[in-house]
Amino acid sequence: MKRSEINRYIREAIQFFESNHFYLPVWARWSTAEWQSKGEECDEIRQNNLGWDITDFGKGRFAEEGLTLVTIRNGNLKYDNKPYCEKIMLVREKQITPIHFHWKKMEDIINRGGGKLCIRLWKADLQEERTNEDCIVKIDGVKTRVPGGGTVCLENGQSICFEPYMYHTFWAEGGDCMVGEVSTVNDDANDNRFFEPIGRFPAIEEDCPAEYLLCTEYPEKNN
Repeated sequence: MKRSEINRYIREAIQFFESNHFYLPVWARWSTAEWQSKGEECDEIRQNNLGWDITDFGKGRFAEEGLTLVTIRNGNLKYDNKPYCEKIMLVREKQITPIHFHWKKMEDIINRGGGKLCIRLWKADLQEERTNEDCIVKIDGVKTRVPGGGTVCLENGQSICFEPYMYHTFWAEGGDCMVGEVSTVNDDANDNRFFEPIGRFPAIEEDCPAEYLLCTEYPEKNN
């Protein structure tokens, strides 16, 4: 991905979240220069990978397969006892997040506004292959049976709970969708099992300066 594209996608996301009355922490708007002045008071942001996460999953087709996320809060088993995570995401209309599951993380995915959020589900077997077995999930706390490979579409305000080893892929229909995630601790470096071999983070072409830093780019703290 080009840095100019990442800058634009972040600007668009800020505008989209605010239009849906969701407001980000102040550090989500800090510039690269502002980050250079930050010290140990911001250790939790750095260590727990809070902040912007713009990814094309290494495919170079962001509009078709990509995702815009902000990790708002997150624990880190190395540094603290916080057992939970919260994210806000912009899922663009017909933009697919590739099929994946988590070995450890349990998560609720919530349609916070905009279009419908459509999710296709499969249970994984012991060899981590997709199965046709029915998936038992909870939608707003209601136990729901979904055929393997079936699709659930969440309206605004609805949520679904995934346990580990539940393959899922999702996209928005009827407009861009603001999606919340509440989960146990998130570890994107070690807890994503993609069905096809792809990258979690993008390769970046530095065609212009960064307006905002991604969660993987914070400078060392200023002592």
